[in-house]
Amino acid sequence: MDTSVIVVGAGPAGLMLAGELRLAGVDVIVLERLSRPSGESRGLGFSARTMEVFDQRGLLPEFGDVEVSVLGHFGGTPVDFSVLDGAHYGVKGIAQARTEAVLGSWAVGLGADLRRGHEVLGFADRGGHVEVEVRDAGGARSSLNAGYLVGCDGGRSTVRKAGGFDFPGTAPTREMFLADIRGGDIVPRPIGQSVPGGMIMSAPLGDGVDRIVVCERGRPPRRRGGPPDFSEVAGAWQRLSGQDISRATPVWISAFGDPARQVTEYRRGRVLLAGDAAHVHLPAGGQGMNTSIQDSVNLGWKLAACVKGTGSPALLDSYHDERHPVGVRLLMNVQAQGLLFLSGDEMQPLREVMTELIGYDVVARHLAGMVSGLEIRYDVGDGDHPLLGRRMPPLEMVRDTGRTRPAELLRSGRGVLLDLADGGGLRRLTDGWRDRVDLVAVHVPRAAAGSVLSGTRAVLIRPDGHVAWTDPGTESSLPAALERWFGADSGWPHVRSAHLQPSTTHETYDTYERTSP
Repeated sequence: MDTSVIVVGAGPAGLMLAGELRLAGVDVIVLERLSRPSGESRGLGFSARTMEVFDQRGLLPEFGDVEVSVLGHFGGTPVDFSVLDGAHYGVKGIAQARTEAVLGSWAVGLGADLRRGHEVLGFADRGGHVEVEVRDAGGARSSLNAGYLVGCDGGRSTVRKAGGFDFPGTAPTREMFLADIRGGDIVPRPIGQSVPGGMIMSAPLGDGVDRIVVCERGRPPRRRGGPPDFSEVAGAWQRLSGQDISRATPVWISAFGDPARQVTEYRRGRVLLAGDAAHVHLPAGGQGMNTSIQDSVNLGWKLAACVKGTGSPALLDSYHDERHPVGVRLLMNVQAQGLLFLSGDEMQPLREVMTELIGYDVVARHLAGMVSGLEIRYDVGDGDHPLLGRRMPPLEMVRDTGRTRPAELLRSGRGVLLDLADGGGLRRLTDGWRDRVDLVAVHVPRAAAGSVLSGTRAVLIRPDGHVAWTDPGTESSLPAALERWFGADSGWPHVRSAHLQPSTTHETYDTYERTSP
């Protein structure tokens, strides 16, 4: 084998996945067709859920001082995300190119082998490995062998096409132009501003640059590839806004449509898909990049466990089981939003009804949870605890070394078992997983815990931050939950991880502390 995993595509999904694999100690090669980063940024920020993901991997400081906003929208209708306790819409003003740079530096710093200017031509799943045909920037062809292949290569994914993945859905019916321009003297226009003949929006980006988006109704998508000429963008803008921007200087131009397609399976044998390779849609509310990153965070630790021999095929199958439904709801909500802000006057009565409905907290909470991903709850087994399957909330906790948060305990990419009762005894049940799961005794102040942890004695958190088991609240036993998510008992303490040292004064599990990373 040349490597354990080959990831195709160095966008946010591919780089996030590469970092997750390296965090688990798995070799990975990232193949990227472009010889250098494009510098293009369709996205201008990331959601609250992605902010949590970056926080749990210690990446947030790399973005500097970030600005969060509680104001979002659904199809152009404003939504106040503060209706969700402690929630916000996400981080504003971070160009996607910056996000890719941070993720790339992180992944390469962890040891990922990033090969730019390498195009995947095809592959063959040999059963025990995948053979990938590659052409480098000089035109030379070669083959690479890996245990697994993951396509993170976007909406036109070579991996998806070569792998024969079914990709049902609808083709684009309209096209929108996006351009960052300098010197256009543009007046800010909020999203969803319908005008006769189409939709336009604009926003200042700083340094004299404005972003504009324009969509003319009744004009079918272009059939040629590549970005449009600026004359096309300027012409459409003038027809809809009445403003002549033809003398402005374009910084970057792109076009996108409103397809709605999703693969029927995220895994076929040793080949998997993540991000836009698995689902394409209208970019509404910045959900595409965020969903793609979260695909990779869900997949990374599971694929790493299978490579290392501790994960089962069922664990890897849970990637599709958990993320495919997320993609279904993603396509549903972006199609609904597209109808609202891209249709003409015939949709105005529905817009007014939506505005009225969003005035009710229950509706605002539902829509805010949908577009932010805060509503996501995976099926982790029978139980009635409100946290089961959800992300562990960012509660402040106290341990013997000081204050901490769940995100800080997840920095290593391992599982975490929280002892909230400080009663000991759990060590005897969990010794066989101490090489994969950290046991930490914490106290949650009553004011921080609220009702969500009332009476809870222990919480098992997966490496992706989702709660897999609680005591009480889950019908299965802790050993059963550990085996499902982290593999078989390794025979601890006979096979004891070198970086864990027992206390010499107590024999309760919570006195075992990590002494080195």
